[in-house]
Amino acid sequence: MSRRLHEDDKVSNPSDVPSLAALAAAAGADGPRRRLLLGGLGAALLPACAAGGAGQVVAPAAGEAGERMLGFRPVPSATGDQVLVPEGYRAQPLLPWGTPIDGRAPPFRPDAGNTAEEQLRQIGDNHDGLAYFGFDADGRGPGLRSDEGLLLINHEYINPEYFFGPPPPGLSADALARERVRKAQAGHGASVVHVRRQADGRWQQVEGARLSRRLHAHTPMRLCGPAAGHVLLRTAADPGGRQVLGMLGNCGSGRTPWGTYLSCEENFHGYFGWSGRRAATPLEARYGLSREGFGLAWHACDPRFDLDLHPHEAHRFGWVVEIDPFDPDALPRKQTALGRFKHENAEVVLDPDGRVVVYMGCDERNEYLYKFISEGRFDPRAPRSAANRRLLERGTLHVARFESGGGHWIPLVHGQHGLTAAHGFHDPGEVLVRARQAADRVGATPMDRPEWMAAHPRVPGEVYASLTHNPQRGGDTLNPIDGRGPAGAARPPVDGPNPRPDNVWGHILRWREAGGRAAALHFEWDLFALAGQPGIGGARAPSANLHAGNLFNSPDGLAFDAFGRLWIQTDGNCSNRGDFAQMGNNQMLAADPASGEIRRFLVGPSGCEVSGLAWTPDRRTLFVNIQHPGEIARGPGRHPRLAADPDPARLAAEPTLMSAWPASQTGEPPSRPRSATVAVWREDGGPVGG
Repeated sequence: MSRRLHEDDKVSNPSDVPSLAALAAAAGADGPRRRLLLGGLGAALLPACAAGGAGQVVAPAAGEAGERMLGFRPVPSATGDQVLVPEGYRAQPLLPWGTPIDGRAPPFRPDAGNTAEEQLRQIGDNHDGLAYFGFDADGRGPGLRSDEGLLLINHEYINPEYFFGPPPPGLSADALARERVRKAQAGHGASVVHVRRQADGRWQQVEGARLSRRLHAHTPMRLCGPAAGHVLLRTAADPGGRQVLGMLGNCGSGRTPWGTYLSCEENFHGYFGWSGRRAATPLEARYGLSREGFGLAWHACDPRFDLDLHPHEAHRFGWVVEIDPFDPDALPRKQTALGRFKHENAEVVLDPDGRVVVYMGCDERNEYLYKFISEGRFDPRAPRSAANRRLLERGTLHVARFESGGGHWIPLVHGQHGLTAAHGFHDPGEVLVRARQAADRVGATPMDRPEWMAAHPRVPGEVYASLTHNPQRGGDTLNPIDGRGPAGAARPPVDGPNPRPDNVWGHILRWREAGGRAAALHFEWDLFALAGQPGIGGARAPSANLHAGNLFNSPDGLAFDAFGRLWIQTDGNCSNRGDFAQMGNNQMLAADPASGEIRRFLVGPSGCEVSGLAWTPDRRTLFVNIQHPGEIARGPGRHPRLAADPDPARLAAEPTLMSAWPASQTGEPPSRPRSATVAVWREDGGPVGG
């Protein structure tokens, strides 16, 4: 997710819960027993993580003879303006922001002068989560073809310094502001693009394809599940509370066994605001809503985003949106049973009994890990049946509580664990709309900014979560768990799954569900990797599997391929100074879950985030997104090219100052940096990574 829009110094969680140290002390544990309790699966596994948790060796998946877990030569860190991949690999940028989505759309203008109406028919900005859906043999419906299919790409936000061109002549200031807001809204959402692999391995968009389309901030969508129709979701334009226009802040993604795409709304809060001087309500404050938001002034140009006029509109965002790639007439569905918070991604797993489990993280400092367990069971005999398509509408949302010896999932069910009218939760729908406050009430464990979740395809019940960083952990004052304290008051103490004070580098957490069942309610955990600088000791020491050749910080995107490799993407500090020396630009690494070995596979261009990844079924193409090349993040010294961050006005006047990617890689005339997808393949045609 975007570091710029996330506002690193912001916290919306005023609550705190007892640390694992306090729990261990209350249980009378001391000495070696206390250290074991704080370590989950065992603190002794922390440095090398060589045994894969319980010592299980990952068996190779079906693949080519001789395929290795990490069969590539790692690339060095770099600070240039290229996508670097290992020797023997190719990287092709495709579908950059502004690419026409169909044959009728106008081309991208190098000065970013496309209108709002034109942007509605072009690829959006800041590519994030993505997935590949292959066609069947006839090229009409869903199947397993690796040479032709649909790419679904999230568009998280826009960079105003690059996104807007020269003002059209004759427009008043008010008209220009409205036009820019409409164009920005058109740049959000997602793209569905028909693509085809060429004989040389390169990929090409299929022009004029029937299924290619854009979803944006004004696309009609349905609210589904227990909260649909709730009073908190009703507006003057939608008195039934079941229809909503658009999706916002679409970050990570997921896919279901019945062939749909899950697009996750994350930082929706900054698009709303109000003009008066009132304070935010407790519910608004808990979700980070404020009078000015991101400062984009959407509420001044589009009344729908003015919370004084439409106080419930913001409640209609912050959901997981289900999209059918192969049915352009089907309305996308916001699945309220999965809860409302700042969703990063949605990792879908089937329990052995057929129940659908969805792992999710709320991406903000001191927020929580969640898990949804469906009520119904998946029928593999008819994957795209109506019954399967409704599995996300009924079930139970849970939140993680880490405690001595492991942890458990607490159900967020109305009437249980204090989720009652006496505490402000009047019905099941309100629990889901106010999922953050419900998690506060039941005593969930605040985490170091949860990002992506990834389930191991070869080890049942083993799940990983990237905790990107938290520079303000290490407090010792406990606040009441009521969700009503002042925003920013909490500074949780260090604990087992969040072991470092002022965690500037982040880490990767791993847990094993009881009995290897995704629907289990108890788990044990350990730490797979603590990012950071080798040579630094004490409480800030990184894992022993980090060395000079694979330095990284702020793990973000996380996913397994079918062979069992864990792929790690970063969205961190690329200043290459101080704590971040020699880490280079943001990158993607591959890890062996059994041995703990980590190798750098890809380095992105200047100022970018590497985010989103998907494979063709044959694993011969890996798709990766490069988001916000050339972005200047808040805070001093993030980028090695300049001594100080340039003013956005300078970037607007000199758009190639920080990056000219992808033109810097393709050889096209430079215009301005553009987010894009990258196709990566081996020159010998083998599976990527092996």
